[in-house]
Amino acid sequence: MGKYSVQFKITAAEAYIHGDDGFRKIANRYSIDCSLLRRWVAAFQARGSAGLQANGHHYSAAFKLSVVECMHKERLSCREAATRFGLGQSSQVGIWERQYYSGGLDVPKRKKTVSMPKKSPVPPQSPLVDDDLKSREQLKAELEYLRMENAYPKKARGNKGGSEQEPSPQEKTLTVMALRSRFPLDGLLRLANLARSTFYYQVGALQKPDKHADLKATIQSLYHEHEGRFGYRRITLAIRKKEPVNEKRVQRLMDDMNLKSLVRPKRYRSYKGLVGKIAPNLLERNFLAQRPNQKWVTDVTEFKVGLKKLYLSPIMDLYNGEILAYQIATRPSFALVTEMLDKAIEQLQGPVNLVLHSDQGWQYQQPRYQRALKDRGIKQSMSRKGNCLDNAVIESFFGTLKSEFFHLKRFESVEELQTGLDKYIHYYNHDRIKAKLGGLSPVEYRTRSVG
Repeated sequence: MGKYSVQFKITAAEAYIHGDDGFRKIANRYSIDCSLLRRWVAAFQARGSAGLQANGHHYSAAFKLSVVECMHKERLSCREAATRFGLGQSSQVGIWERQYYSGGLDVPKRKKTVSMPKKSPVPPQSPLVDDDLKSREQLKAELEYLRMENAYPKKARGNKGGSEQEPSPQEKTLTVMALRSRFPLDGLLRLANLARSTFYYQVGALQKPDKHADLKATIQSLYHEHEGRFGYRRITLAIRKKEPVNEKRVQRLMDDMNLKSLVRPKRYRSYKGLVGKIAPNLLERNFLAQRPNQKWVTDVTEFKVGLKKLYLSPIMDLYNGEILAYQIATRPSFALVTEMLDKAIEQLQGPVNLVLHSDQGWQYQQPRYQRALKDRGIKQSMSRKGNCLDNAVIESFFGTLKSEFFHLKRFESVEELQTGLDKYIHYYNHDRIKAKLGGLSPVEYRTRSVG
């Protein structure tokens, strides 16, 4: 500050103190640095014109020690300590503090700035001083620093949740806030390698209300309502029925809340070999239907509860994926298929142009089954031998059924399982939305298109 006279400093400081303008305007008016003006104002308010006197003399080790000890005792910043003792540069206090931690204050001040390591606030060690020669206050300060250095990484690991990645500024801020009541803020910020401005910015951000709180509550409600069966795509479709929402935002919030859809186990399939007449593959993997009751698919799947088994035989309409009829039995008998077929045929009204596709299971090759289709004007179609892809839609339904229902629960009896199957199929038809149906359930899609 040698190039500015004391009177100039007083004039600039009084212009700020007695005027209405801020630091930046006053600094621009006098063509000086804003931070320099701040130091002049603080020194003038604390010690008057004496605080603005140039002081180029050498400070004794005892004076430096008193400044650092006062700084620790009253938890002052470097700038506050410099103002308190009438020092020209607050950086001097920081240098004395580092010398204090390194073993003594009688080390001459270096001309070049020593670069500090990022992970530790302690500078390179100078020749060690015997503990017996250190003062009580110096030993207490070193002990406090060691306690802080030990407590910080433990708290940081807790806030990171065991992650090995570099903690974010928000995680560092949470750690500093947790330890702030026990240790000085300056030391914690140096340990965290966190700028003071960044710390206060993150504190302000953490104190703001969560702007996604309502959306998170809606996501959690839908996720638990559907028992974890919905991923972020179906959650998004369900929310969009009431309000617009971005799919990526839903995905990110679900990741934050650790809400994930369940992985799908695969289907059960059985084949007894050639039994009766094989029908041609009329469907040829064209699973799109333009109207209801144009293309049906069917198959049989097995469930095991303890030592007992349960079999499900459904018919699905490819127009909307709706389960039109189904039959449940404890044995894979021929009646399982015929009773299901009778329930489905009862829903048909008038002449139809309908294809019913299945695999080459022995039940579908029986003359009685084929005759029932022919009498109702239904064309029979079969997959090629050993090729489940020809009937992929009903196989996909079985995979969904088992991943969203069967493998999520524990069943004590086949009766309990049968009751649950009835409830799930009703849920699948009426409540479970599909992306390819525009976020509608199969029944909603059919009723809207027919209406």
